[in-house]
Amino acid sequence: MTPHDNQPTKLNSVQISLLRLFERGMSEEDTVELQRVIVAHLSQKMLAEVERANEERGYTAADVDDMLNDPS
Repeated sequence: MTPHDNQPTKLNSVQISLLRLFERGMSEEDTVELQRVIVAHLSQKMLAEVERANEERGYTAADVDDMLNDPS
């Protein structure tokens, strides 16, 4: 258990807005659209982090391709 386990999580304004949307009820259409937005956003963040890590470690596109296609 870390010291942060007992502390409440602080929400940012976007998280608070999302919670309010769920509290008031969303249509299935709105829920699907929100899921698309979240997935797109997280995909962009993940890609940016992968690119940062690759640069930091000096990996080339060929290195990444080799790692992804390594059968081990």
